[in-house]
Amino acid sequence: MGFFSRQLLKVIEWKDNSSNIIVHRYQMTDREEIMNGCQLVVNESQIAVLTKEGQIADVFGPGTHKLETKNLPILTKIAGWKYGFESPFKADVYYVNTKQFINLTWGTSNPVMMRDKDFGMIRVRAFGKYSFQVEDAPTIIRTLVGSNKDYTTENLKEHLKSLFVSCFSDALATSQIAALDIAIHYDELADELKVKLTDDFKKIGLIPTLVVIENVSLPEEVEKMIDKRTSMGVMDDKMNQYVAFETVGAMRDAASNPNGSGLAGAGVGLGAGIGMMNMMNQGMNVQNQQQPQQNTTNCANCNNPVPVGYNFC
Repeated sequence: MGFFSRQLLKVIEWKDNSSNIIVHRYQMTDREEIMNGCQLVVNESQIAVLTKEGQIADVFGPGTHKLETKNLPILTKIAGWKYGFESPFKADVYYVNTKQFINLTWGTSNPVMMRDKDFGMIRVRAFGKYSFQVEDAPTIIRTLVGSNKDYTTENLKEHLKSLFVSCFSDALATSQIAALDIAIHYDELADELKVKLTDDFKKIGLIPTLVVIENVSLPEEVEKMIDKRTSMGVMDDKMNQYVAFETVGAMRDAASNPNGSGLAGAGVGLGAGIGMMNMMNQGMNVQNQQQPQQNTTNCANCNNPVPVGYNFC
């Protein structure tokens, strides 16, 4: 009666209708057992892993597999079957999704430190998107899943977030990109970040397939300094244009004066305008001389001068 009360599984299959389940443990009741010759169906973008008493046993890729002794060499050894797999047995079946999990977000909840040659030590925040997929099914079951029924991207979110923060700090330091130039080097910085993440991802059986940096924000005081420098550059150029415009206007007005007295006045105005321009230029030159000069090196490609810390122009 005990034998007939058991339910023998003839087919094991999991159809994934979700978008975020990484690992799913096939649900079995206490009375269900796997019978000799059971069909194990593994769909595309899936890997099935059998475990016995907490130990990783046999792994199956996409296809339909008939569970018998020749297909279960590791499980046969773990279970201690001297004459092969004949009677029904209990085991856990885990389905692992090998598809890409995309459009996941990352960000630095707290700012990270970076050393900048222009502004010294500053704090920056960053955020973006990433994608990953499972590279080693047994490893992710062993290191993360445990006995959970389902393991989703939400379960993994906080762990991956900590990896991103740590690796982003390292990538920022390694790249030696100046704070003023970060915005034009997002792709380069993202590639460096992906390289540093790969080793940490592999430790838990994953691999990053895409890393995107959408924004790196600087502290408010640094942004104000950048805006000030930009404004000073614009003022220098606009002042020269303004003086030239006023000079031409004064000369035009003087030429149209029939008494000729306006020409002398225009000369005085012209001289005053040129004097004002020279004074402002001298002041800006003194300010520029007070600022530390940026050392340069040569581009490895075209030999043109580039700031220290960069390899290419």
